[in-house]
Formats: sequence, structure tokens, C-alpha cells
Amino acid sequence: MIEPDTYLQFCDEALVAMRDIVVDLGDDLANQRLDLPDANSPLAILTHCLGVTARWASTVNLGEVVPRDRDAEFAATGPVAGLAADTDRMRESLRDWVARADVDAAPVNPPAAPKDHAPDFFLTTQGGILFHVYEELAQHRGQMEVTRDILRASV
Repeated sequence: MIEPDTYLQFCDEALVAMRDIVVDLGDDLANQRLDLPDANSPLAILTHCLGVTARWASTVNLGEVVPRDRDAEFAATGPVAGLAADTDRMRESLRDWVARADVDAAPVNPPAAPKDHAPDFFLTTQGGILFHVYEELAQHRGQMEVTRDILRASV
């Protein structure tokens, strides 16, 4: 496992980049979805990333339940200013959760594997869970960058 400060720099970079994209797009474009099946708005993508981060870094790893409504994340709409502030609060929460994680220990509250399916490989340690958090942030950052570029090209 990499040292916590380096890990947090990677996560911060992804979260700040997504926050800045949403802020730069403004309320109208940040809430628009591409004309594709199941497409998500940049605001919904970032809302989902905050839910992912809290669920995995706190609820799964430490057993400290953070309420989450995954379906609502993808339906989220609203002003970007509030989401930007939520993102900065999540960055601070993630710092705390990472500081308290034992990267070699098993997660306190791992999700059950679906029937007839082996557990995901990253579920064995809290360090694996934290890498999963970054994996999600990185992939959704890319999704948001492409979404932003298409939205901007369409106006």
C-alpha cells in the first residue's frame, strides 16, 4: 500500500478536478445529461462519487455507516455551489477515514458476495477497499471529462 499522503493526493486530484468541472460548467450544463441511454449529468456523476467514497471508506472499511441512496445519486440535480462544498467536506472526511484505516486488516463491514459469485479480490483488506475508492474516482473523472467535452460542443 502506498503511504496515506500520496494516496490522498491522488484522491484529492480526482475530486478537485471533478468539482472544478462542475463549477466551471455552471448550474445549467452541470445538470444536463447526454442524449444517450442511462447517461448521467456531471452533477450526478460527482454526487455518485461522493456516495461511493463514503460507503467504501467509512461504511465498508470502518463499519461507520454513512447513509446512502445510490439510485438518488444518479438522479441528483441542483446548484453546483452546494455540491462543491460537499466535495470539499468529503475530502476532509476521506482524510480522517484513511488515517484510521488499517490497510492490512479486513474491512469491518464488507458487502456480501452475490450468490454463486466469488467476492471481489479487493474486499480482503482495507487497503484494497481504499484502492477501489480511487479506482472509482479515476474512472468517473474520465467519464465526467468526456461528458463535459460533449456538452460544451453541443452548445
